[in-house]
Amino acid sequence: MREQSTDLRETVRQRYAAAAVKVTEGGTACCGPQPAAVEVDENFGSTLYAADERDTLPAEAVAASLGCGNPTAVAELREGERVLDLGSGGGIDVLLSARRVGPTGRAYGLDMTDEMLALALANAERAGATNVEFLKGTIEAVPLPASTIDVVISNCVINLSVDKAAVFAETFRVLKPGGRIGVSDVVADDALTSEQRAERGDYVGCIAGALSFAEYRAGLKAAGFTDVEITPTHPVADGMHSALVRAVKPSVADEPGDSAAATDACCGVTSCCTSDERTADPSTTVAEAKAASGCGCQN
Repeated sequence: MREQSTDLRETVRQRYAAAAVKVTEGGTACCGPQPAAVEVDENFGSTLYAADERDTLPAEAVAASLGCGNPTAVAELREGERVLDLGSGGGIDVLLSARRVGPTGRAYGLDMTDEMLALALANAERAGATNVEFLKGTIEAVPLPASTIDVVISNCVINLSVDKAAVFAETFRVLKPGGRIGVSDVVADDALTSEQRAERGDYVGCIAGALSFAEYRAGLKAAGFTDVEITPTHPVADGMHSALVRAVKPSVADEPGDSAAATDACCGVTSCCTSDERTADPSTTVAEAKAASGCGCQN
């Protein structure tokens, strides 16, 4: 990683470590164009969640909300799904997701900041959440196996990454075929240059590092995503918007090429779902091969 990128990541880490400490000490964290401030306005933070959602969570999880939206409101989470929150911070979106997927599902939170992880673990304990797990790591190198997650969410974090192409590639990797993303992020008008974005706010304030609408769409498509939708919800600076980002990892049947061969590749068997099906690896059973592949075909 280039020195400038390393410096930016460390600046981001320090900023959010300080925010976690402030919340732990009884204050309120903040994201936005004024990174020194501790008050949140209507563009960032817990005010973007419904009152009935905020009221059911630990006060510390609400106070640590730094996002620009509410990704759990648009992710259409279902009972039994496995959800990953990139840059989970104090855990507000992980806890909300855990409730939506229920006891048969699981919600993972990924964060690189020890102080935020400690706060999130304490919040999960306060909430009595048993189907959550917090992981230490970066969103450019997710510490989870491929094809194991149904939904990836994130709240105003991808704009902070120093390698967004890696984030998109990792998101695609961990999602199961047919999996989806529901992300809130800051996105810039296509007409704004990088320099103009930086004039509107700094990197750790969630502004300077934002992609444009066209760049965001192109990045997701380059990683393999389809059905990309980017919908602005409210302005956060001149020409900068909080936006909801949706996209889908194609199921194998949707990918180009021979459908039978694609199904075989997914499920790890030949002649999948026919009377002639056999495992590609003789040491495993057909059921084991299908389960390990993450493929939707489990017959």
